[in-house]
Amino acid sequence: MAVENVSSVTEFILVGLTDQPDLQLLLLFLFLVNYVVTVVGNLILINLICLNAHLHTPMYFFLFNVSFIDLCYSFVFTPKMLMSFNSERNIISFAGCMAQLFFFCFFVSSEGHVLTAMAYDRYVAICKPLLYTITMTPQVCSLLMSASYVMGFAGAIAHTGCMMRLTFCDSNVINHYMCDVFPLIQLSCSSTYANELVASIIAGTVIIFCSLIICFSYALILFSILHTPSAKGWSKAFSTCGSHLITVGLFYGSGLLTHVKPSSPGSLEQEKFFSVLYTHVVPMLNPLIYSLRNWDVKLALKKTLQRITNRAEPVVLP
Repeated sequence: MAVENVSSVTEFILVGLTDQPDLQLLLLFLFLVNYVVTVVGNLILINLICLNAHLHTPMYFFLFNVSFIDLCYSFVFTPKMLMSFNSERNIISFAGCMAQLFFFCFFVSSEGHVLTAMAYDRYVAICKPLLYTITMTPQVCSLLMSASYVMGFAGAIAHTGCMMRLTFCDSNVINHYMCDVFPLIQLSCSSTYANELVASIIAGTVIIFCSLIICFSYALILFSILHTPSAKGWSKAFSTCGSHLITVGLFYGSGLLTHVKPSSPGSLEQEKFFSVLYTHVVPMLNPLIYSLRNWDVKLALKKTLQRITNRAEPVVLP
């Protein structure tokens, strides 16, 4: 059944982060640097995992997908955001806004589920090391990844489908730098009960389901570590889990600060600030976190650089 939108609005105006002209140039520079670091960092990590055989393990399979999601994620709204700093009015079409909303919801939800799958992977690796290769087979890893993307796709379809059924009458100014669910709901002149219900169910289900699995996995990991007598076992457990815990904390912490907050006059500006954390800062930091705190990634980078250097050296004929 086709979804028909009867809204008289054909385009939206995105207010952006600030309306102060003096800050536009500074913000353009900062977000351009952020964008370059995000794209380059995630591309490097993706290529390292592909080119180095010792990284072809379940842990790095999931990390490959996290970097891929972050890379795609940065293309959804950052280029449009950068263009807005040089334009008087940041206009986006209705279709473009719905597309941005869909991919935003899809990648955010998918990353949350992939991080959950990584927590389960770490639990099996530390608590059941002898069964790791039997439990985390390529088929199981592919199934977990497929389920993550399917859940993300289902949530994005639900959000976008409900949004396209709303009627937007007069106001088309979105007080945000992207097309998010709640800023769009505030513009509708029709009933938004279904949208709010869908948003609450999806967000609540994803957050509660994923958080329970992550917390339960790390509770079992902590219990196992406490019963490990050797310092080497402690060090190995913390080195494999530390990066993932930091990533989970940044991702879910900034997401919760964005959407779970008391209503106040300054809450919208706070929402924009915290949105920047999980839409721009987290995708940029993920490759750095896994590179700086992971010996395997450092070794892969060293080997790759050596191969590139050896190929670049001129051949001296006798």
